[in-house]
Amino acid sequence: MSEQQQEGQGASTGTLADLRNLVQGTPMAPGAGPDAAPLREPKRDEFGRSYATGRRKDAVARVWVKPGKGAVEINGKPMSRYFARPVLRMLIAQPFLVADRYQQFDVFATVAGGGLSGQAGALRHGISRALTYYEPELRPILKKAGFLTRDPRVVERKKYGRAKARRSFQFSKR
Repeated sequence: MSEQQQEGQGASTGTLADLRNLVQGTPMAPGAGPDAAPLREPKRDEFGRSYATGRRKDAVARVWVKPGKGAVEINGKPMSRYFARPVLRMLIAQPFLVADRYQQFDVFATVAGGGLSGQAGALRHGISRALTYYEPELRPILKKAGFLTRDPRVVERKKYGRAKARRSFQFSKR
């Protein structure tokens, strides 16, 4: 190998020690260590609200969150009328309870698609995302609880030659 080829190659290959020295030599911003999370800015509109979209199964929830007394309005109805089952109301309240912000935010949401269970899950996902946009410091708490992860499970499609997605037609001997 000629001397020029070695010089050209030396710039791209090096040892881990060279890389460590390079990183240690550059000044870093305070709090910008390898473990530090990026600083996020709150995202709010001109009315002081944060908006997020939540999804679950076929349901999509558009959620606006703003400081208030804890009123939740879904498609123009109060939460107790829209979600009659207490389990679904509990599901929606979980992000506020985990973040210790219960009865501190008003929620306005429009929900479409799917059934009530999927809509409640979509609303929980949307509320969690909107809370992180309003108060970015809540993100690690809600992420650890699993509320920021979109549940990817959806109904499997029906296949031709079958009664449902996997169920075969009943076999007839005669």
